[in-house]
Amino acid sequence: MSELDVAKEQIAYLKAWLGILVITDISVFGWLISNLGTSTAPLLWGAVIAVVALSAGILLLHRRIGRRIESLRGL
Repeated sequence: MSELDVAKEQIAYLKAWLGILVITDISVFGWLISNLGTSTAPLLWGAVIAVVALSAGILLLHRRIGRRIESLRGL
């Protein structure tokens, strides 16, 4: 397998994880919005922390994918 093919597979793998993170982030955020009035404070704070952590993970993974794509210019 050539180096280009390996890089493409790595990017595809990272994109799959990015999709999983985005779906999870949207789901937790939706749960947070729909349960603002009925849930306990610790559970809400946990959801806020989860949304922030997932959003940060999405940003970092997106940047990593972008850097990997840029590294393909020379191949």
